Amino acid sequence: MIETGEILQTMEMIREQNFDIRTITLGINLLDCSHPDADECARRVYDKICRVAKNHVRTGENIERELGIPIVNKRISVTPVSLICQADPRPIAKALDAAAKEMGVNFLGGYSALMHKGATRADERLLDSIPEVMATTERLCSSVNIGSTRAGINMDAVAQMGRIIKQTAEMTADNDSLGCAKLVVFCNAVEDNPFMAGAFCGVGEPEAVINVGVSGPGVVKRALEEVKGASFDVVAETIKRTAFKITRVGQLVAREASQRLNIPFGIVDLSLAPTPARGDSVAHILTEMGLDMAGGPGTTAALALLNDAVKKGGVMASNHVGGLSGAFIPVSEDIGMIEAAASGALTLEKLEAMTCVCSVGLDMIAVPGDTSAETISGIIADEAAIGMVNSKTTAVRIIPAVGKKAGDTVEFGGLLGYAPVMPVNTTSCEKFIARGGRIPAPLQSLKN
Repeated sequence: MIETGEILQTMEMIREQNFDIRTITLGINLLDCSHPDADECARRVYDKICRVAKNHVRTGENIERELGIPIVNKRISVTPVSLICQADPRPIAKALDAAAKEMGVNFLGGYSALMHKGATRADERLLDSIPEVMATTERLCSSVNIGSTRAGINMDAVAQMGRIIKQTAEMTADNDSLGCAKLVVFCNAVEDNPFMAGAFCGVGEPEAVINVGVSGPGVVKRALEEVKGASFDVVAETIKRTAFKITRVGQLVAREASQRLNIPFGIVDLSLAPTPARGDSVAHILTEMGLDMAGGPGTTAALALLNDAVKKGGVMASNHVGGLSGAFIPVSEDIGMIEAAASGALTLEKLEAMTCVCSVGLDMIAVPGDTSAETISGIIADEAAIGMVNSKTTAVRIIPAVGKKAGDTVEFGGLLGYAPVMPVNTTSCEKFIARGGRIPAPLQSLKN
């Protein structure tokens, strides 16, 4: 039962602190759509999505209107396409994009491959198609899992993804290499992530499932403004209590959507996902703790406290917390991160250190267009190593902006925002990447 006091606090969070439900994501299992003929498979995929998701957007809009809680995005995730595709995956990509448009969702995730231990022929076909698909579709997102704590890191896939990201950037150069903003490379990808671009409906999920992602950086910052100068014990407790309130609202929306659609409720992802709007920044939470700017000394410690307190508060509010659940630090989508990167306070190396203690990894990072494929692969390998050794999900969503150099700006618009092009260490790792093979799983993988 949600009490009157909680309702009033929620209304204040919405009205004054940029609180919203970032996404209701409908996961759809497409395993039964597989067919040897690509066009027939694409037809089955389109028909099933339109059948299962026909009321998804309208239901979200009704909940938003009736409860007065902003729900920014209604999205769909599907079974990784490489698992259902027995031929050319491009017709399926077109069908997915058309279904997303027909259903009225802004993004559909699942043009994905899971190749942390090796690649099937279907995986290879999908990877080869990614640059063209990202350039010719509007709403389709792609992800590739190249490593895990249990399997190690597939360095052949890492090398291939460096080249694919470069090709995708070149094929979408007229739009500031936007295709790369819809492509993410994972280590330890999770099956129930509701956030794009990495959402897909894992094989352990039901036939259909509702996963909700909440967001409230502005709410956390406002709460910390009330405890200026207090000890870190007080800071942590304040964040925990705030995360509890945020997650309770997410739980309410998830249950409502589940009941109205008659689709099982999966998880609430309580990640603090920022936007480019001022007052909705994870970086500004860190400055509220006492830093002059994100990226300076103390940033990693402050982010570790934030991430831990968010998780501790959220798990008390819902029995089913999942997805990524922590603090996101996408540079182009967070006004505080944008300002820190533009000033030089936030570097790529510092961001890498920060990803050891927060959700996901190097997210929405713009780098010079002449950055080599091998350098991009090296960045992916470094981030994957952090995830593999620490048994956490890490990812890289990097945009080599064609024709841009360090200090320039790329514009994506909407929630994707804009980003300063950050300098990259150009010391060659070409011979390292060329070795190929698989980096073995760490000792901590042997937990049985």
